[in-house]
Amino acid sequence: MSLTLQVMLGMGLGIVVGLVFNAIGSDFIAEHVTGGLFAMLGKMFVNALKMLVVPLVVFSLICGVAGIGDIRALGRVGGKSFALYLATTAIAIAVAIALALVVGPGIGFDMAGVDTSGVTAKAAPTVWDVFAAIVPTNPIAAFAQGEMLQIIFYVIVVGVAALMLGEKSSGFVAACEYMNELMMKVVQIVMAFAPIGVFCLIAKTFAEQGIELFLPVLAYVLTLTAALLIHLFGTLMLILRALSGLNPLVFMRKIRPAQVFAFSTASSNATIPVTYRCVTERIGADQSVASFTVPFGATINMDGTAIMQGVATVFLANVYGIDLGVGGYLTVIAMAVLASIGTAGVPGVGLVMLTMVLGQVGLPIEGIAIILGVDRLMDMIRTAVNITGDAVVSTIVAKGEGKLDMAVFEDPDAGVMTDEHLGIDPTAEAKLAGLAHPRPGE
Repeated sequence: MSLTLQVMLGMGLGIVVGLVFNAIGSDFIAEHVTGGLFAMLGKMFVNALKMLVVPLVVFSLICGVAGIGDIRALGRVGGKSFALYLATTAIAIAVAIALALVVGPGIGFDMAGVDTSGVTAKAAPTVWDVFAAIVPTNPIAAFAQGEMLQIIFYVIVVGVAALMLGEKSSGFVAACEYMNELMMKVVQIVMAFAPIGVFCLIAKTFAEQGIELFLPVLAYVLTLTAALLIHLFGTLMLILRALSGLNPLVFMRKIRPAQVFAFSTASSNATIPVTYRCVTERIGADQSVASFTVPFGATINMDGTAIMQGVATVFLANVYGIDLGVGGYLTVIAMAVLASIGTAGVPGVGLVMLTMVLGQVGLPIEGIAIILGVDRLMDMIRTAVNITGDAVVSTIVAKGEGKLDMAVFEDPDAGVMTDEHLGIDPTAEAKLAGLAHPRPGE
């Protein structure tokens, strides 16, 4: 059984168990099972994924820069991916706003019983602040705090410097290549526990949220879900087909494992190891491209989050009876694109970005309390959209640079992770036993 199928079974079982626990409503279950055991195992799994992110990005990116071997080619890869990420984010929020204006969620909404206390706004950064913050003042601090844009910038500078030193860097590059392979093996070890981790995360979410939270804001939930699915299966696949000529159906089958993990963790950053593996081993993009585009996209590409901001803005404007006009919605689009550049890919960050957007167009920040209850599940869906956008751009750039292995892309079994792929060398146990109990004369 493939790992993807195991994870999907774990996710399905988690939904069922979570809804059953929610219906039972037991304090013991809430405190010791979902809030205790499930929360602990789920958090351990997510922490293990996050544990991999920084070293994987560092070593894979250095190998990628060395693999490109040409600073001008690196500039092309960076320029193409940056332009595509911003373009897809702008298209995503524009589509979301258009759909929300047609559907009209929030019209006639009853604010009675909504607790709007405790919602605070975050100041919107200027475009100059966003780009200035890309350069770290302390690289060690950036590594420790997981500041992905700063890490990417610093590692690229180191990689370029290694290229400029030429043959002197051969030992350094070889060491990084070994560490990259080592980290991919650690990824496989962590992935072996994925079905359990996903089950616990999903069961906890549905046990705590239930179904009743969605009823008051059903129009918002349905509109947002429709906008996300339109972008996922429509816009992104059209862009992929138009710019690469590849088959979207094959692509969607290949990227499915990363989508499942993104849905489970609600974190683009935590999903980087799985996205990177799918893009390189399943889709066939060369690591010299994917090592740059995947972590870069997880940091600045927020298609799903931008869609949420567009729908939420229209929803709250209808709730409060405020007409934003064309200028207001253009401001929302610009703010969403800007905020996506400097915002980390972690759970719940969409709400932080939404406070910036609402503040810019004059909508009450307290309105976020209306959608707060359903945001966790919506966050899971939009994260799956985010990482799909990362993979689409990575594939397009790789194809354009001649760095996409079509034999891998067209092979349905390429990079499939089964139980055989998740273990260590099958002879390793025998070798270790031989070391522990040497034969006579050894």
